[in-house]
Amino acid sequence: MDSNFQKIAQWLAESTAAVAFTGAGISTESGIPDFRSPGGIWSKSQPVYFDEFLRSAEARQEYWRQKAIAHRDFAAAEPNIAHQTLARWETSGRLRGVITQNIDGLHQLAGSHNVLEMHGTAREIGCLDCLAREPVDAMVEQYEKTQQVPTCPQCGGLMKHATISFGQALPEEVLQESAEWSQRCSLMFALGSSLVVHPAAGIPQLAKQAGARLVIINRDPTPLDDIADIVIQSALGEAMLRIDELLD
Repeated sequence: MDSNFQKIAQWLAESTAAVAFTGAGISTESGIPDFRSPGGIWSKSQPVYFDEFLRSAEARQEYWRQKAIAHRDFAAAEPNIAHQTLARWETSGRLRGVITQNIDGLHQLAGSHNVLEMHGTAREIGCLDCLAREPVDAMVEQYEKTQQVPTCPQCGGLMKHATISFGQALPEEVLQESAEWSQRCSLMFALGSSLVVHPAAGIPQLAKQAGARLVIINRDPTPLDDIADIVIQSALGEAMLRIDELLD
C-alpha cells in the first residue's frame, strides 16, 4: 500500500496536467449523506423527474419538500481534508482542476477555482424561464415558512435548484470542457465515485483511453478498477492526506 501511495505522489509531482473527478464519497466525510445511501433522501422518497416537475404542481411541491430537507445538510457542511488537498494542489499548479458530480459547492468553499459541476449546484436557485439566479438560503427559508413553491421574482416563472434533475440534460458546454480536460490530462484521479452514473462516469475512462494514468480511490469496487493503474480502497481523507504528505 505504501508503495502505491509513493507512486501516486511521484506521478503527481511530475505532472502539470492532473485532473480530479469527484463523486459523493468525497463529501460524505463532510456529513453530506450519499443520496443513494441508507440515510440518503432517496431511501425515504422517490426523486422527482424533470418532466414531472414541469407538468405537475404536486410534483413541484414534493421536489421542494425534498430539497428543503437536503438543504439542511448542505448548509451545515464544511470542506474536509480531501477538498482542501485538491484546492492546494490546484494552487501549487499540480492540478488543472476538478470535475465533480457533486452539487454541494464544497470544492469552491475549500478554495478550488477551476471546478466543472456536471450536475449543477444546490447553492443557487434558477428560473427555468428567464434563467435568473437567486441565492438558495432565502428561497428555501421562504418555502419552509409558507409551504408554497417559490416563483421567480423577476418573471414569475418556475424556480428549481440549479441542479440537473433526473430526465434533464446535462449542460453541453460542461460536458465538452470535461471531455477536453480528460483528453489532455496526464493523470486522472477518480475520487469517491461509484463510477456507474453516466455520462459523467465515462470521464475517467476517456482520460485513460487518451493515455493518462488513472488512480481510483473509493471505499468500494468500481466498474473501472480493471483499467486503473492504481486502485486504493480506503477512506478518502486518509488516502489524500497520505499522498499529500509524500508529495511534500
